Amino acid sequence: MRVAINASFWPRTDTGSGQYVRRLVEHLSALESPPQLLLLPPSARPSSWTENLHKVWFEQVTFPRACQREGVDVAHVPYWAPPLTPTVPTVVTIHDVIPLVLREYRGGPAARAYTALVTTAAARAALVLTDSEASRQDILAHLPVAEEQVRVIPLAADPRYSPLPAADDAAVRARYALPERYLLYLGGFDRRKNVAATLAAQTWVGSVLGAACPLVVAGRLPERDTPFAPDPRRQAREMGLAADWVRFIGAVPDEDKPALYRGAVAFVFPSRYEGFGLPPLEALACGTPVIGSNAASLPEVVGNAGVLLDPDDTAGMAGALLQLADDADFRAELSRRALTQAARFSWEKTARETLRAYEEAR
Repeated sequence: MRVAINASFWPRTDTGSGQYVRRLVEHLSALESPPQLLLLPPSARPSSWTENLHKVWFEQVTFPRACQREGVDVAHVPYWAPPLTPTVPTVVTIHDVIPLVLREYRGGPAARAYTALVTTAAARAALVLTDSEASRQDILAHLPVAEEQVRVIPLAADPRYSPLPAADDAAVRARYALPERYLLYLGGFDRRKNVAATLAAQTWVGSVLGAACPLVVAGRLPERDTPFAPDPRRQAREMGLAADWVRFIGAVPDEDKPALYRGAVAFVFPSRYEGFGLPPLEALACGTPVIGSNAASLPEVVGNAGVLLDPDDTAGMAGALLQLADDADFRAELSRRALTQAARFSWEKTARETLRAYEEAR
């Protein structure tokens, strides 16, 4: 079977969609009877075109034409951008429908027009793949697709996320001047990530643990402090957090993340909405317990390997963090559960189920 893959995100390894398409291609190729994969990236953008026009033209015209020209059996668009007029049976992966669920993510007129286009186009797909049952329910509620069109195929953590210490773990943590014990948040800073709740919980935790177990906040900090992406440094100051209770280390490369997860007492992730939630799964795969929210897909990802609370229950988060920091037996039990939960997800399984979807769509 020949499968064409929209490779727009192939070079974007800093994005979830980029990591998804790379891992998927890698593990599809490693199957015993792999499909023949054809990666189709966008061509160079004409100087007279805007980036958005070039993007839509590739998704709606160039890619489906190339699929027909190459005579592939199935096309796969690994993000929410299926062609309105597919030329071959097309599978689309929709990780989430955030612009339809959360009003503040809908953007301006151009963004809303694009969302309307891909919403309509989703109905023309042979199959829609998504990462979680929570996302499946959102897709069925907001897109014009039938139940039988939508398949849940969960993602997985990269194998480098493991509880086994690496030779450079100490060097990585030294590079960020991290103490022996710390709590960790790693992710984005837009509103749905709810980082303010993490900081609010730390007002209680810090008053007990102080600098002995600070909150380490990792991720590319907002360039501007806006209502959509509030600057957590300003929020921490306004909450009265002492400088040694919270550390902002900025963006970290992927190769440093396993060491940061492994060294943490707990991973904090009170997001209000995730289509899947890969950072919590990466933490679990490293044996690190998760304190998170009980919203959207996170219960599916975390299972019983963490403490899940209402995203606004900052006192509850603080209590769970303090227990993990002080109760070695409690942390050991959650760490054991973390590894068991993470083992339920694998990229080999994701690849096999995706191949079955291709065969069904063909």
